[in-house]
Amino acid sequence: QSIYLREIEGVEDGAAPAVNLAAEKRNGDFVRGLIESGMADTVHDCSDGGILAAIAEMALAGGSGASVGAAGGAEPIAFFFGEDQARYVLAAPFKTAEAILEKAAQAGITTAELGKTGGDALRVNDTDSVTLAKLRAAHEGWFPGLMTGREIPVTD
Repeated sequence: QSIYLREIEGVEDGAAPAVNLAAEKRNGDFVRGLIESGMADTVHDCSDGGILAAIAEMALAGGSGASVGAAGGAEPIAFFFGEDQARYVLAAPFKTAEAILEKAAQAGITTAELGKTGGDALRVNDTDSVTLAKLRAAHEGWFPGLMTGREIPVTD
């Protein structure tokens, strides 16, 4: 049950992921604490669309591309498009990121290093990419495209 399944696979079946309220509170409080302490100022939740949608929105907002990969050999579709609760994407300078990872480990919070920011494209698993310009055109042009009946290509 996700936007990916609905839009790409054409399936609207199955239960939504289980909600673990304790994990949601713990992770939300942790992220809020990072923001309040100034350790994190670039954060996005992973709700509609999952991690990859969050990263794309962050890249568009910040005007900086990213190169990311699925953590620990995870199945890419589930990892990138899963809409599980209590998931956040944070971008931070390397030294700050190391401190955040250490604090998360001490708090019992599972983390995954996704990749690096920079460049003019969003790259996934070093196999697929889309420039921010094309991503922006698709993101900002979908509604006018819908109204005029034209499609906007997303791939490079």
